[in-house]
Amino acid sequence: MNLSKSKYCNGVQCKKMLWLQKNKPEEKMDVSNDSVLDNGSLVGEYAKKLFGEYIDIEFNENLNKMISDTKEALNNKECIITEASFNYNNNFCSVDILKKNDNNYEIYEVKSSTEIKDIYKDDIAYQYYVLTNLGLNVTKACIVHINPFYERIGDLNLQELFKINDVTDEIILKQEEVKTRIKEINEYMENKEEIPNDISINCVKPYDCPFFKYCSKHLPKNNVFNIRLMRNSTKFKLYSEGIYSYDDLLNSDIDSKYKQQIEYELYDKDDYINKDSIKNFLDTLYYPLYFLDFETYQQSIPEYDYIKPYMQVPFQYSLHYIDSENGTLKHKEFLADAGIDPRRRLAESLVNDIPMDGCTIAYNMSFEKSVIKNLARIYPDLSKHLMNIHDNMYDLMIPFKNREYYTKDMHGSYSIKYVLPALFKDDPSLDYHNLEGVHNGSEAMNTYANLSNLSKEEQEVMRHNLLKYCELDTYAMVKIWEKLKEIK
Repeated sequence: MNLSKSKYCNGVQCKKMLWLQKNKPEEKMDVSNDSVLDNGSLVGEYAKKLFGEYIDIEFNENLNKMISDTKEALNNKECIITEASFNYNNNFCSVDILKKNDNNYEIYEVKSSTEIKDIYKDDIAYQYYVLTNLGLNVTKACIVHINPFYERIGDLNLQELFKINDVTDEIILKQEEVKTRIKEINEYMENKEEIPNDISINCVKPYDCPFFKYCSKHLPKNNVFNIRLMRNSTKFKLYSEGIYSYDDLLNSDIDSKYKQQIEYELYDKDDYINKDSIKNFLDTLYYPLYFLDFETYQQSIPEYDYIKPYMQVPFQYSLHYIDSENGTLKHKEFLADAGIDPRRRLAESLVNDIPMDGCTIAYNMSFEKSVIKNLARIYPDLSKHLMNIHDNMYDLMIPFKNREYYTKDMHGSYSIKYVLPALFKDDPSLDYHNLEGVHNGSEAMNTYANLSNLSKEEQEVMRHNLLKYCELDTYAMVKIWEKLKEIK
């Protein structure tokens, strides 16, 4: 077959994945993440500038055009070529960055990750194989990835933003493996009928396979892969031992919290409520109460000072609050304008909306605390007030994380997206599916990141959707708090 570096890497993970893509594409599930794809594209564009002036080989559906353009560029004695394209025996690859110095070549594979994964070495080993078999003298093979410790202050420093790792020696040692894998992949793809490969950890490592649902259709409805919070490695180990149905799992040596999920779902057990523990938790709270939720987005390439790659940058919050017992529920909110650094105005608004020593409630407060702590770090004049909010924060997730309140409809999770519908069945006002445009944190992140690319009219619509989504997050917290009060 015609291989590319992405197809080769798919084949390294699982040859059947490639076969299904060709022969049963209708079974493919969408496991892509738009923000990951966008980040990868942006990182690639910045990495092209690492070594100065470069010749870019423009993408073309006609791969032969890219190959011929590359040959023309290689007429230069010294040059940097991005997306340099080659084909050897139906094995095609585009090299992210190719450095030519006379008759010596260096290849650089760019990744938007903050670390090196084994699959990246397979990727660049395949490129090395193609180029060296075409007669090119490749003297260096490197993986370029994001430095997570780089913090932008002033102009963007590409040399500090990226880390370059020389993996030449490892790649050379993998060349026989590449040759063998290519042969095995091609032989596998010649099969006319589907070969029954069993599922394994390769279904989720290094990437989630889009055919997992298809390949696991032999499993009973209630199986080990429905167990929340259990590591994938543990799930596949149990599966390999023939322990995967709920009945099997109940008779196995697994943690009691997993058995709790199984028992509640199998036997439709009544809700578990530890009234004393919940009362103790509620007694720690005091008026005025402020229910806070942030929305954040990430930048692979930091646009503003004091931002590290993939840092959570807050752009929005919702705040429901009650001044006193039997007081009226009120609401405030903030959403930054598009295309600006949102943090300063958000921080100023937050300290204006939450007074010193107020009782602030979050769901999974470690996230909100980390956002506030970072704001306090970069804005010393607001630090005292921000850290007061930070230090007077309480976590509404605790009773559910500790399983002091548990129902079968939580399915082993203490995420608010599971707890809320479990406590309030069929309440349309608390159903995220009834929102327009933005239904979860990932959609909120992508929506704000893309806001400046929209027309004014489109921005107004999406801003409305963002506000409604975030408002529901804190309103949901209020309803959960009220539910806990009912059983006090």
